[in-house]
Amino acid sequence: MSIISWIILGLIAGFLGSKIVNKSGQGMLLDIVLGVVGAVVGGVIFSFFGASGITGLNIYSLIVAVIGSIVVLYLYHSVTGRRSL
Repeated sequence: MSIISWIILGLIAGFLGSKIVNKSGQGMLLDIVLGVVGAVVGGVIFSFFGASGITGLNIYSLIVAVIGSIVVLYLYHSVTGRRSL
């Protein structure tokens, strides 16, 4: 995947993950960063369980990235002390 695809996937995954975790976004830049990190984490989690990770800019990869961004956002909120949910 190109860097533009990672940014687009990260923005969407970070935004959706932020809405699921705490009902408001973290800001566009932080949403992108947390979404891209979440995509990588989601890929690792899915690979650990035998499924494929990020495969491109498609719905499956978006689901993997959103799940990973939810995990990253929970960790982010627990480290920074911000409330989630």
